[in-house]
Amino acid sequence: MISLVADIGGTNMRIAQTNGVNSIDQIKKYKVTDYASPEATLRAYMSEVGLDKVDQVCLAIACPINSDIVSMTNHDWSFSIKETKASLGLSKLFVINDFTAIALSVPFLSDEQKIKVGGGEAQTKQPIAVCGAGTGLGVAHVINANDKWIPLPGEGGHVDFAPNNDEEAYVLKFLANELGHVSAERLLSGQGIANIYRALAAKSDVAEKALEPAQVTEKALANSCPVCKASLDMFCEAIGSFAGNLALNLNTTSGVYIAGGVVPRFIEYVLNSSFRKRFDAKGRFEALNKNIPVYIVTEEQPGLLGAAAYLAQN
Repeated sequence: MISLVADIGGTNMRIAQTNGVNSIDQIKKYKVTDYASPEATLRAYMSEVGLDKVDQVCLAIACPINSDIVSMTNHDWSFSIKETKASLGLSKLFVINDFTAIALSVPFLSDEQKIKVGGGEAQTKQPIAVCGAGTGLGVAHVINANDKWIPLPGEGGHVDFAPNNDEEAYVLKFLANELGHVSAERLLSGQGIANIYRALAAKSDVAEKALEPAQVTEKALANSCPVCKASLDMFCEAIGSFAGNLALNLNTTSGVYIAGGVVPRFIEYVLNSSFRKRFDAKGRFEALNKNIPVYIVTEEQPGLLGAAAYLAQN
């Protein structure tokens, strides 16, 4: 049986073959603008690797999946799941949200695919929380039922941002004057780092009132800009508090996983920050959180691995 998995974003579609959980190979990347549909891209992949027939496919895609017609948020692809399945002659075609796939990958990651950030040992088959800072802030939980891992997706990145000190309260007020509602995503994402910097720069006597997220991070890591460093410090502390809140939601004693493209760029900085202190700082429940392990996902293809896990379990 030949199985393919794909991770489809607004820019690229990555495709691989899979033989089960945590097994992907022959990974190839295609620009979505070069093809008319996921089906056309899958056919290009099959031709390139010499496959005449595929039996089953799982697509992880960056948009909601609410019906047979799937329409991407950040690209013009729109397709029917039933028609694509029939056209490719598949026995099974699953289409899941991209962050659902990322969340589903984490129970199967090896020690080489993640870095631990404090806490005790993960308990077996207990709830897991996942958040991913990237373009936005993805949030999900994962639970185990009858030896099967089930992702619980949601929109937790859009809950209200909750400040924990005067500086964070200032940033909240600054952004509220611009945006009205200030969600956690407005600070805990790539653009969130730039938003924090804009707020702190407005409060400080600095010439540059706006920088791109990569510029803020670069200057913070080089310790060449006090406001940039304060901005990245606040990001690390605030995402620590947010991750700690997720841990409390379902008592996630199997761990909290930090995924996405932002945090893995400065892991050492996070390890030396107040991230873990803020994760634990939950008042009467501090002892509970101190025992919950946190992991930063270093695996480069969690979406493909999650799609492989979904396919293997179904």
